[in-house]
Amino acid sequence: MDSKFPFLSTLPDFPDDGDASSSDSSLVFFQNLIQQAELLDTASSSKKNYVRRDRVGGHETLMADYFDENPKFSEDTFRHRFRMSKSLFLKIVSDVEAYDEWFQEGLDGRMKKSFTPLQKVTSAIKQLATGNPPDEGDEYLNMSERTSRECLEYFCETVCKRYGGEFLRRPTSHDIALLYQAHEDRHHLPGMLGSLDCTHFVWRMCPTELRGQYMRGDHQYPTVMLEAVASQDLWIWHAFCGPAGSQNDINVLQQSPLFLAQRNGTAPNCPFQVNNHLYKRGYYLTDGIYPTWSVFVKSFPYPHDPNEKKFKRQHEAARKDVERAFGVLKSKWGILNRPMRSKTTTEGR
Repeated sequence: MDSKFPFLSTLPDFPDDGDASSSDSSLVFFQNLIQQAELLDTASSSKKNYVRRDRVGGHETLMADYFDENPKFSEDTFRHRFRMSKSLFLKIVSDVEAYDEWFQEGLDGRMKKSFTPLQKVTSAIKQLATGNPPDEGDEYLNMSERTSRECLEYFCETVCKRYGGEFLRRPTSHDIALLYQAHEDRHHLPGMLGSLDCTHFVWRMCPTELRGQYMRGDHQYPTVMLEAVASQDLWIWHAFCGPAGSQNDINVLQQSPLFLAQRNGTAPNCPFQVNNHLYKRGYYLTDGIYPTWSVFVKSFPYPHDPNEKKFKRQHEAARKDVERAFGVLKSKWGILNRPMRSKTTTEGR
């Protein structure tokens, strides 16, 4: 009791008589008791320490390293660390700054200058490229973990809104004609739209109650699946991410919006001709697990005829487009090659 409430050891000795001095001593005692209790509550309450970060110094260091007239690091070093050229990076910074006010430089609640657009986009790109935790930029960019996480969330959301309609879209009739020509020249397969396949991403922070849905026998950890269609130039024009890792490619296909345009009747009409035979629509190269549909072309499992063996070689060579796209995607953006740290299925989408 004395160690928890040290002020109790200072209890006064009240007189035995009932005169006025006894009432005065009791009043003074209780006033002191209330004051000391308030001091103890204030001292025991945990307060977050404010860290003074030199935002201006972080911006000047970033400019001196990469963006001055004579930067410290070369263009090749910049491309290696940022996974893109400097001109493309500056264009992205300009676009996201014009699209979202959050990336514009302003004043914070203490009327001090906030981080510059270069610092915010650099923090987001670094997290995507390396997959390291958000507090990595605290020493270099002088940016806290919370601000770095916000940079990543706002950057991903803004990029999807700004560039989604231009890049992550279904091909038009002109694009399909170019895909037909490119795949015929490269793989000698006329009418090919692309290669369809799925891949898995490890989910480290999967909640215990969801592990059964996201676990599969051939994977040691919970995973999230991604279905994609890639062309010969690594253009991923269809991506469907989010199905549980316990499913197979057929289950993902049944949930996928890949053929939504065909069902709605809004798909472009792009027939092609082979050996004087007209086909209404193009096809996708798939592996053996996919259903036997007219839009799916699979290889011969046990070829015997020389033509079947030749087609099997061509099919397997063309199928490497989507596998190569997955490999480049994971190797270029390290955040995909490391276990996801999200705690819910909607966080970070």
